[in-house]
Amino acid sequence: MYTLLAETDGHWPGPWILLVPLFWLAVVAVVVTVARRAGRLRHCGDAPLAVLGRRYAEGEIDVDEYRTRRAVLTERSPGAAR
Repeated sequence: MYTLLAETDGHWPGPWILLVPLFWLAVVAVVVTVARRAGRLRHCGDAPLAVLGRRYAEGEIDVDEYRTRRAVLTERSPGAAR
């Protein structure tokens, strides 16, 4: 088995060979981190609407206030792309 790691001239690979798995581990960690953060950012816009819906469902606000606040939260800003 040790001969599989040795090069044809009998030399062993240097300690740099340990960097290859560490490199791929770092790549996977970066991809997972970016994916998780992107998922959090995507859901940030839904949180105010969820709170508003919960308050309406629990009876804290009436239908007129719910509709008014929902309209404010869902309206697009004048510079937003359509």
